[in-house]
This record gives sequence, structure tokens and C-alpha cells, in this order.
Amino acid sequence: MTKCELIQQTLEQAKALEIVVLDVRLLTDMTDYMIIASGTSTRHVVSVARKVDDALRAEGFKAQGTEGLTDGEWALVDCGDVVTHVMHPKTRAFYALEKLWLEEFGGQENVRREMRAR
Repeated sequence: MTKCELIQQTLEQAKALEIVVLDVRLLTDMTDYMIIASGTSTRHVVSVARKVDDALRAEGFKAQGTEGLTDGEWALVDCGDVVTHVMHPKTRAFYALEKLWLEEFGGQENVRREMRAR
């Protein structure tokens, strides 16, 4: 199982919503994949991000950094080649990362998008 697949599976098991995987290899050198998901509350956002970090560690991967595990509006787990954003729905709507990457930084033809809605 790849790191990206492990994160997707963990997000699904943690009941994250609107999971989107963006393949941004053609757009940036900072990461290969960006995964964006929503939690149902600030507590759920933190819980989901921690479960992603725990799952990565259990499989021998180490996050290079985590952010936002205290307030729960936007949590980030940076694994180098995969960056995971878990966001409160209002925060996600405000920052519109999918729109930024899909429209502003190269358009849909350069980004593979997978969406799994619950």
C-alpha cells in the first residue's frame, strides 16, 4: 500500500468527508499529492489528523510536521511527498484549496482528482 493509499484509507475509516486527492506533480516540486478532507467539527478535524499521523507511524512513515492540532479549524500532516489537509467545512470553503490548485495553478488537465464523498 502506498503512503497516499494509506492516508485515503485512514481518512475513510475516520469518517472524514469529501476526500479529494490532487496529483500536483506537474505543478510543484514541494509535494506529489495533496489530500484534502473535511471533519464534521473541530474535535473531529483534530481526531482525523491524529489518526492519519498514527497510521503513518504504524507503517513506518514519519510525518515531517503537523500543524493545527490544537484549534481544529485546519490540521495539516506533511509527509513530504503527500500533504494532508483536514479542515472544518467553513474553513475549507473559505480557503478553497481545490479551486486554487485546479483552476489557478494549472487547470484540471494537469491535476488528477479523485473524490470520495460520504
